[in-house]
Amino acid sequence: MTTRDRRRIKLLVAYNGTRYHGWQLQPRAVTVQGTLESCLSRMTNGSVRLHAAGRTDAGVHALGQVAHFDTTSDIAMSPLVRGLNSMLPDDIVVRRAVEAPADFHARYDAVRKTYVYQLHNHSVPSLLRAQYAWHVPQRLDVPAMKAAAQLLVGRHDFSAFRVALRADARQPVRCLYRLVLRHQPPRLVFVLRADGFLYRMARSIVGTLVAVGRGAMPAEAVGDMLRARQRQQAGPTAPAHGLFLVHVSYRRGKACMFRAGSR
Repeated sequence: MTTRDRRRIKLLVAYNGTRYHGWQLQPRAVTVQGTLESCLSRMTNGSVRLHAAGRTDAGVHALGQVAHFDTTSDIAMSPLVRGLNSMLPDDIVVRRAVEAPADFHARYDAVRKTYVYQLHNHSVPSLLRAQYAWHVPQRLDVPAMKAAAQLLVGRHDFSAFRVALRADARQPVRCLYRLVLRHQPPRLVFVLRADGFLYRMARSIVGTLVAVGRGAMPAEAVGDMLRARQRQQAGPTAPAHGLFLVHVSYRRGKACMFRAGSR
């Protein structure tokens, strides 16, 4: 096969991250990437390497993860989706597959990502939401949480809301376009949209807002955290199982073959 015979395929993937050690390949660990690559290799009769829009952590879920891979297989998209879903475990679903431009990149062409975090705020745990929502039994001051959230919207250095120093720490400035709290008792949903997220930034923001809601710190302290840029001043990191990657946006005209998840 020549380079011209190679195709770039874009996938829209959903998964329950409960039993996976995150998206990214790891030695001696079950990951979403590894599970998908194994099935793709069998479907295309060749080695496959997936590149995702975001490397979700262990226990984090996705409804709109985007990934791409290259192949010389001539398999059509509908049979590819049907075949993959017949081979994959029940907690991973390929929602759609399309051919992408040769220069498309799931990670580097992404311009915005939207995460949703779910919280069950009730004295009694929820059986059905246990895998998908953080149970917080204490009464929360939601207006104070919303006031604190507004202080985080905009372009800031989010060093106070990253858990560890990684490669992204060299560029800790991010633009948080949207941070909305939707209160539908006993459900509290956080919607976070940004041009990028530092390591565990979304979960650190949620944990800090919950600390405000519990009365552990005033809403205005969030502004001080941004200015201090010290992780120890912010609140705890929320558990992974309440977090979902729901949407990835790409540059107009670059790779708009489908919408990755709901807005």
